Amino acid sequence: MLTIYGPHSRFCDGVSRRNFLKIGALGLGGLTLPQLLRAEAQMGVRQSHKAVIMIFLPGGPSHQDMFDLKMDAPSEIRGEFKPIPTNVPGIQICEHLPRISTLMDKMVLIRSMVGAQGDHDAFQCLTGRSNRNQPPGGWPCLGSTLAKLQGAVDPAVPPFVGLSPKMGHMEWADAGKPGFLGVGCAPFKPNGAGMGDMTLNGITLDRLTDRRRLLAEFDRFRRDVDSNGLMDGLDTFNQQAFGMLTSSKLLEALNIEKEDPKIRARYGKGDPKNRDDGGPKLMEQFLMARRLVEAGSRCVTLAFSRWDHHGDNFGALKQDLPLLDQGLSALILDLHERGLDKDVSVVVWGEFGRTPIINKDAGRDHWPRVSCALLAGGGMKTGQLIGATDRLGGEAVERPVQFGEVFATLYHNLGIDVNKVTVDDLSGRPRYLVDNGLQPMRELV
Repeated sequence: MLTIYGPHSRFCDGVSRRNFLKIGALGLGGLTLPQLLRAEAQMGVRQSHKAVIMIFLPGGPSHQDMFDLKMDAPSEIRGEFKPIPTNVPGIQICEHLPRISTLMDKMVLIRSMVGAQGDHDAFQCLTGRSNRNQPPGGWPCLGSTLAKLQGAVDPAVPPFVGLSPKMGHMEWADAGKPGFLGVGCAPFKPNGAGMGDMTLNGITLDRLTDRRRLLAEFDRFRRDVDSNGLMDGLDTFNQQAFGMLTSSKLLEALNIEKEDPKIRARYGKGDPKNRDDGGPKLMEQFLMARRLVEAGSRCVTLAFSRWDHHGDNFGALKQDLPLLDQGLSALILDLHERGLDKDVSVVVWGEFGRTPIINKDAGRDHWPRVSCALLAGGGMKTGQLIGATDRLGGEAVERPVQFGEVFATLYHNLGIDVNKVTVDDLSGRPRYLVDNGLQPMRELV
């Protein structure tokens, strides 16, 4: 597995989070990459060119300070931020999101997400389901389902790439796992207990930018293998695994130094203090996600910053929001300029919202009753506001939207009919991709 380390921080429950971008897998629960590729082939995976970028905001972002400001509420609820108009009449968002405000015609704002569970758990955001009463093996995440149904666009590029925090001894509630679909659909980001890592010859992201040195190392590796006659003795899947781990296409996707300097400047290079072990800078994750889907990945998930603001909510948001504003707006513009906006869906959300009442520490606490989401691309009908909350921002009063409805919409954008397509669980029982009765959002498709 090619491992690129990211920043380290801690949530309110005391568990640490650390971002890992892990492309490829040499060890996953004792299985090798060739075994995973062989399992995928046995599943009869097919081809497509649609993709999803999911931007998870770990910790639970404050919806009423970002996208649903309540200026008529009492001071202990409305907070200190002011709304600004967007380029869609009637839609206002936080003053610290000026770039996004100019792109609202390319986005969809949902103010009425319901059904969250209130735990620091990405499971619902990455599977569209509750983690309670799961079938044996567990529900698969979106990327694993796509790997099962559609397979790799290019054998040299993993169909599912994950950038997710690791919390102590556990990953984000197993949200990146393939569930009952099995290891053939596992994400190329293993970082849980018992899953071996390989940092390729000690190469960090900084060394990935050194193309000449990196390619020289790969060329030397290839020559050594060829001179020993090893490639002749490998089966198809070993050769495919070898190609994936040494493919210049995957490396080109990761090498953001190849980007036009103007594009890189638009995304931002981030604060060097946000680096850890040479990992990707905070802002560069957006650019890396675009490069990966353009190279052939079907699903890229990333965890951006930290939003668990039980104290100093507004001070923290003054730092977080401009970064999200720059990175997300750059991604949306980039997708449109490259003609990818019809094929690549983007979803931005967290595991729950925050309390209407500001606490004694100038923070907001967990609030699962309602939250927000942003959608873009995928050929959806954008420039819309969906749903509304009450005067205090605590309850959905118009068009409550369930997580599974968003998933049904994403599947629709990918050309997958949730009323017809199923995947078999461990007992061979066909399972629909979303909970019973949930459909693509009629407003968007």
